[in-house]
Amino acid sequence: MIVAIVALILANVVIISISAGSQRDQGFFQKLAMEVLAPCQQGMTTVLQYVRDTWTRYFDLVLIGEENQRLRTRIQALDKRINDLKESEIANRRLRALLSFKSVVSDETIPAEVIGKEPSRWCKTIMINKGISDGVQRGMPVVSSDGIVGQVINVSHQYSKVLLIIDQNSAVDALIQRTRSRGIVEGLGRGLCRFEYVLRKADVQEGDVVISSGLGGIFPKGLRCGYVTAAVRDDSGIFQEVHLQPYVDFAKLEEVFVVMRKEAFFADGEDVP
Repeated sequence: MIVAIVALILANVVIISISAGSQRDQGFFQKLAMEVLAPCQQGMTTVLQYVRDTWTRYFDLVLIGEENQRLRTRIQALDKRINDLKESEIANRRLRALLSFKSVVSDETIPAEVIGKEPSRWCKTIMINKGISDGVQRGMPVVSSDGIVGQVINVSHQYSKVLLIIDQNSAVDALIQRTRSRGIVEGLGRGLCRFEYVLRKADVQEGDVVISSGLGGIFPKGLRCGYVTAAVRDDSGIFQEVHLQPYVDFAKLEEVFVVMRKEAFFADGEDVP
């Protein structure tokens, strides 16, 4: 580019010199200068145009990069807002289900959030954010809109531990909704339950709904425990083997209700203090 500029300067000098000469010589040298300098001027113009276009593209790219960054920031903000709205919608559906369920239970209830789960594969318990200061006592039943969750086994000032019905130490007096055949729902410790002490002659079919009987003074009557997945009658014995799938999805449990039954006590008969 520097060489082209020097060439243009020399060309101007030559033109000026030619202008100072005679009229006859001027015509000849003008033609010669035009033939020599025209390609140089054309090349210089091309170079300058290329440089100008390059700078223009560079600034355009800078502006596009800034605009892309602004758009990415806006998209991230919109994604967060969409996610928040989805979470709010899901939470509202759960709360509506809980409120609808609350109207079914005649006893007083208080809502609670699940804040922790026992990692042990043997002990199936959860922690909720309600305790003695909220009126919660040991032995009180815990339920959700899907059915029975478990029973409070330990209480602090602000928190409570709940034994789930899938725990092997859990027992709920229950009955088949269709036939009213009675038994005890016990946990199997792996997300399932069994319906024990059901007479061999009782009519139990796959898909039958098992609900709480209301006996025993723990759980209100009519709450869903689970549905029958298998019923096996041995040739010997007076009871049949019945397996249940709980209605509550304990892996996704987030909100529950504590049923404020003052007369509640432990399944083993220990009174609540």
